Amino acid sequence: MDAWLLWLIASGLFAAGEMASGDFVLLMFAGGAAGGLAVALLGGPVVLQLVGFIVVSALLLVLVRPVAKRHLAEGTPEQLDGVAALVGRTAQVTRAVDSHGGRIRLGADEWSARTQFGGEHYPVGATVRILQVDGATAVVGDALELR
Repeated sequence: MDAWLLWLIASGLFAAGEMASGDFVLLMFAGGAAGGLAVALLGGPVVLQLVGFIVVSALLLVLVRPVAKRHLAEGTPEQLDGVAALVGRTAQVTRAVDSHGGRIRLGADEWSARTQFGGEHYPVGATVRILQVDGATAVVGDALELR
């Protein structure tokens, strides 16, 4: 089997492995294997092909990988999940809410709720905004004041 074909296969395997890892290391090795492939196509000996692989891989790891990782991190918005995704949403009061407790409906779910401050009170049917989630209790405030 020709050496260039082995480098091509190696490059493809590194690129496929990158799909699983997502860390941009194996992708840089795939580029290094392409460097070895280029040397092989030019008729270089195996030692020179290995040197080409190492040099290209090292250059890609040092120069390209940090830029690619930074670009990916900056281009990906932070994904809120769990209860953090509820903060800022509005809900309807189903049982009067004060600093001691109450109930709200958020979509199809009903949550226990309390107000943030002692003097606040929201009657049934009022619209409130979730300020934070404390355990299984939503801490709510006036939806109109927080817009």
